Amino acid sequence: MPVKRKNRGRAKGQKGSEPMIQCDNCGALVPRSKIQRVTRRVSLVRGDLFRELKKAGAYISQNIVTENLCISCAIHYGVLKVRPREERKVREII
Repeated sequence: MPVKRKNRGRAKGQKGSEPMIQCDNCGALVPRSKIQRVTRRVSLVRGDLFRELKKAGAYISQNIVTENLCISCAIHYGVLKVRPREERKVREII
């Protein structure tokens, strides 16, 4: 059966099997190299109070939240974008 991508959408290479990680949104089991990690800062204070305290010169700590998302959830939440059909097979050489 033909494959869509040479690496089958993963970054594993020739490493053998790797652990499955559960998506934090839908609970799907996804290989570790295929998961999308999203790191966000979450404030413990409401937005309007945060602005007032910041203006007064106070330091407000923020929690760092890391989410593991499967590909379909990452596309749904806008972490990944679906490229137009003409740009899908274009490779950017860095």
